[in-house]
Amino acid sequence: MSFPLIPELPKPQYVMSQEGFRLATYTWGDEDAPTVVAVHGFASSCRDNWVNTGWVSRLVREGFRVLGIDQRGHGASEKPHSPEDYTMDALVADVGAVLDTYMVSPVSYLGYSLGARVGWHVAHGFPLRVGRAILGGIPDGRPLGRLDIAQARAYIEDGTEVTDRVTRNYVTLAERVAENDLRALVALAAGMRFGDEDPDLGDPPQQPILVATGSEDRILEESREIAAGLPDGSFVELPGRHHFNAPGSRDFKAAGVDFLRAGRQD
Repeated sequence: MSFPLIPELPKPQYVMSQEGFRLATYTWGDEDAPTVVAVHGFASSCRDNWVNTGWVSRLVREGFRVLGIDQRGHGASEKPHSPEDYTMDALVADVGAVLDTYMVSPVSYLGYSLGARVGWHVAHGFPLRVGRAILGGIPDGRPLGRLDIAQARAYIEDGTEVTDRVTRNYVTLAERVAENDLRALVALAAGMRFGDEDPDLGDPPQQPILVATGSEDRILEESREIAAGLPDGSFVELPGRHHFNAPGSRDFKAAGVDFLRAGRQD
């Protein structure tokens, strides 16, 4: 079917979180087509991870409907500044609220980095609503765990130089997108420390899961181990890609589409 390579980002349709935060959502494709819920990574957005990289166009041309979400603290969604508003449970509940509002089930899940970490818990928590999941760039939580919250807050408050390398890299990542709110993203990094967000291979999702990670990503071997520990897991290595440019990989899209096509036969 004819569909632009980089489609317009439609006007967001807002879903309310359990706490009353507005979550921006976007849809493309036939409403009756199999739905793929797409969830982006830290300091990114639906536009950055899935529209501009060609994922939305590829999926719609393959006959899927895409339901994209700007996670709280990102894109056009509300951006609270309290760490308590960014627990993993809250991020997972946001996806559940979107599924409830759109009344779609079962769906396939497509997540990258933080979105993949959320996707692990979504697949585990909603086994009847998520038929299969693509988790790119997982695990990713430790870099956020190493972020120096005090340095990041000092930079926000009075411009104090960030000397910690990891923190400086994440501040630079956050500032590259004009609409990002650095206070909200630092609050998210702090909020991720309230609970156990790591994938638990002792109690993994049972659905088919595709794990994809760039060959230049430092988490490559951890990702491979996660895929091997899943009851129905598979792994694809993305040649020449690191953590921040893997979403645009042609190999990623090709493997993901093949994986989602297989779900139509389940």
